[in-house]
Amino acid sequence: MLAMATTDARAQDQVTAPAAGTATASGPVKVGHTRIDYILSQTPESKTITSQLNAQQKQAETELQRMQKELQDKFAAYQQGVGQMTDMIRKDRETELQSLQNRIQEFGQTAEASLQNKYRELVDPVLQKIQKNINEVAAENGYAYIFNLDSGINAVPTLLYTPKEHDVTALILKKMGITPTANPAPATTQKPANAGGSAPARPATTPKKK
Repeated sequence: MLAMATTDARAQDQVTAPAAGTATASGPVKVGHTRIDYILSQTPESKTITSQLNAQQKQAETELQRMQKELQDKFAAYQQGVGQMTDMIRKDRETELQSLQNRIQEFGQTAEASLQNKYRELVDPVLQKIQKNINEVAAENGYAYIFNLDSGINAVPTLLYTPKEHDVTALILKKMGITPTANPAPATTQKPANAGGSAPARPATTPKKK
């Protein structure tokens, strides 16, 4: 069956950035954290996203099951009659079975890619809206950094927000003796990681041929 994977997300108390309250020349650094999976699950769009993904998943499962049954029936018929077949008919039936098997594998791959694309199509706009609000909360409440703690146990939390003045890319390039060929404005935020948990789950793998 087509599986809808969930992210094994756990809230973490440790971050790799300066801890909240660390003193700096300009005062203490204010660090915040959040859980994108929980926020996503609370949005009005969450139920609609889950419903559409489940509907597409069900259609793919139904078609795949039909194709697999066709293959099983034709293979059973081949086994029963192979002893009486001429070489020409036997080779023709074997070619037909191999072709159907290939179609099933191709369908599984196409269905998986289609489900992944649908997930991104539905979820990315919501994640962008969440990121926009994270930026605003950080600016309004004086947070220097905000981390997403959905990374999982023992994983490095994802940095969602940091002030532009903390971007040291230019200093690193200068230290390395590299002159940038272009000078785009450095990004001050990162896109939220795709969420799991009770939020719409990212599609995982397509069913394998039985």
